[in-house]
Amino acid sequence: MKQVIGARCTICGHMIAAEPGITVCPKCGGILDIEYDYDFIKSKLTKYDLMDREEQSMWRYMEFLPVEGPGTLPKLRVGMSPFYRADRMAGLLGIGTLYIKDDGINPTASLKDRASAMAVVKAEEAGKTTIACSSTGNAASSLAGNAACAGLSTFIFVPSRAPKGKVAQLMMFGAKVILVEGSYEDTFRISAEAIDRWGWYNRNAAINPYLMEGKKTVSFEIAEQLNFRMTDYVAISVGDGCTIAGVWKGFKDLYAAGFIDRLPRLISVQAEGCCPINTAAAAGTEAWTPQEENTIADSIAVGVPRNPIKAIRAIRESDGVTVNVSDEEIMEAMRLLGRNAGVFAEPAGATGTAGVKKAVELGLIEKDASVVSVVTGNGLKDVNNAIRAAGEPLSIRPDMDELVKALGM
Repeated sequence: MKQVIGARCTICGHMIAAEPGITVCPKCGGILDIEYDYDFIKSKLTKYDLMDREEQSMWRYMEFLPVEGPGTLPKLRVGMSPFYRADRMAGLLGIGTLYIKDDGINPTASLKDRASAMAVVKAEEAGKTTIACSSTGNAASSLAGNAACAGLSTFIFVPSRAPKGKVAQLMMFGAKVILVEGSYEDTFRISAEAIDRWGWYNRNAAINPYLMEGKKTVSFEIAEQLNFRMTDYVAISVGDGCTIAGVWKGFKDLYAAGFIDRLPRLISVQAEGCCPINTAAAAGTEAWTPQEENTIADSIAVGVPRNPIKAIRAIRESDGVTVNVSDEEIMEAMRLLGRNAGVFAEPAGATGTAGVKKAVELGLIEKDASVVSVVTGNGLKDVNNAIRAAGEPLSIRPDMDELVKALGM
């Protein structure tokens, strides 16, 4: 991996070799960050080369990724998700230009497929045959699906509150699923103990620095789909902090390699019922406080975030905006996306769009601004809350009089 310099600790600055099985800093336990030789990358790839590249997945950006080569890449097509200019939505939200990046159209229907595809590659490089993780749902199903395609075994720990649609995916992919009667923090702790005990490959994004490298590919796609002319803002829902940190890392990589000439500002959106990262970022501190996990957006219901430092720094470095939205605002965004853009988002997937709407209303972003809103997960992940947001259908007997009465026509 000539493009990779090493892995540096975000806390103490210690640098180690970027071996496949690394987790946290051996000196202080801090989270590691993969560093690259951008001069080397620039010598191997230009944005014009990308235009001629046939690969239509996240692996089209190989020069920016910490993998040894194409020989062991997963067979599922992860990435190159749809990117829409949503003019009708922009008008409804009162903003200049709005784009929707629909990452719910990945193999297991969430952005987390990007991280899990990377985990599968690194597990195989490390010689592991079993991968494990804790998750509120999407990371779990993405790992199970991507690992199944590669013939690897998985042990998945999820809170017992996880929506049945996500648990069904896990079971269908053949994962060994452990429902934990407790919070996400409880689930993370028991998974970490099990991984240490049995020596499984660790897919937990806040422990494994390679997972963020997979997530950052969504930023590469956004930039390329914009023809490398960046919008003013990019909005993303935030849970444990790994995704927004990955999004920022991707844009910084492109900027350092000269692919884009400016960086967007991030809009960090959390649920009002669980917003420890935004609370700390808004206060100008990295000292976050645990919170309750009280929101319908289960994928971002993380009261004890595992990657808060990288997330808070991403918000600060980008001169970002923090917005917290209610469950009612999230459900409204689900309806807006479905009825005006044809995009079906789960609650956490629509949270970024809810944040854009609220940011405009509060005057936090300019009304003539250009924004990309990333939809991180598909609505079929959480059918119960989708019906709650959309409402129940009409129900009649097969009788025209009943139909006329029901329709009021």
